[in-house]
Amino acid sequence: MPTPRANDIEMAYAERGAGAPVVFVHGTLQDQRYWEPQMASFGERYRAIALSLRHYWPAAWDGEGDDFTIDRHVADVAAFARALGAGPIRLVGHSRGGHIAFRVAEQFPELLRAVVLAEPGGELGAGFAASRPGPQGAVADAVRLIRAGETEAALRVFTAYTGGAGAWESRPESRRQISRDNARTLLGQIDEKRLPFARASVQGIRVPTLLVGGADTQPQFTAILDAMERDIAGSRRVTIANAGHGMSADNPAAFDAAVLAFLDAA
Repeated sequence: MPTPRANDIEMAYAERGAGAPVVFVHGTLQDQRYWEPQMASFGERYRAIALSLRHYWPAAWDGEGDDFTIDRHVADVAAFARALGAGPIRLVGHSRGGHIAFRVAEQFPELLRAVVLAEPGGELGAGFAASRPGPQGAVADAVRLIRAGETEAALRVFTAYTGGAGAWESRPESRRQISRDNARTLLGQIDEKRLPFARASVQGIRVPTLLVGGADTQPQFTAILDAMERDIAGSRRVTIANAGHGMSADNPAAFDAAVLAFLDAA
């Protein structure tokens, strides 16, 4: 099968099943392997496709260059959707990948049948009340440690932002290794040019939208979900029990059931 090209690259991906495509977009320090818990259940009903974004594993990136930006990753996902040639897709994004999925819905709604935003990362901007801090402070702290040769400490710092104190130590070794494999992508993320979510942009989303959060997640993610639930017309929201920010890995059965029910009805 030809590999769909996204602009100037061939995007690495894993897939399972056949039929209408569901495309999964991972977050910071992750790659296509993050979605392994979803591939079997989604592959029973759809063509489940888990992307690795530009410069993430299996690429071995040195952190150099100026093409690691939100806009570039949004354009890559849009180009991948077009290259599939299957009509509007169902798009699922988590954390930074949720931010990217939001921007695809904002800029390229014709490419989407539905979008699932699993705790999209960033911060609230114009039109909203004061926002909680976004990820850039944690990224900056982690980058300083990476440049000092202290990669494990860097990953511990960033993971505490997304999962709270002790999150790195409690994470399964398989997930820790995925983060190690992608540690140097933080060097690009320090200047990724991520814009805050403006209220006008949130109100402009017209794609059928499911908002997903973990019951035990961090407050910065809940604040974004609260704002989007209020301002995306017709959006639905589900909360995954016994799960934090990584809800699709923490409680995959509940996550899969909720998302599949939404996508089947979309």
